[in-house]
Amino acid sequence: MKVLLIYDIEHDGTRTKIADLCLDYGLDRVQYSSFEGTLRRTHQEELMLKIRKKLGKRSGDVRLIPICAQDWANRLIVKNEADKTDNEQ
Repeated sequence: MKVLLIYDIEHDGTRTKIADLCLDYGLDRVQYSSFEGTLRRTHQEELMLKIRKKLGKRSGDVRLIPICAQDWANRLIVKNEADKTDNEQ
């Protein structure tokens, strides 16, 4: 099942460890604090348990949102890539 994982974590080290966990599970970084990809339900639960352990008592908010195939297919994306010439001027 497709998932969207988003987080708001203040502590830099914890945030980095959680981002690494997301990458380890094959999720793709969409923005600085969001990932998307495909995870079976058991892997969703496993990842969230590991995230809870890494977060410990530090403040943070992590949300894993399953998205059905139909909704995933209907998603809308607007994305512009920065042009290197824009940065040179």
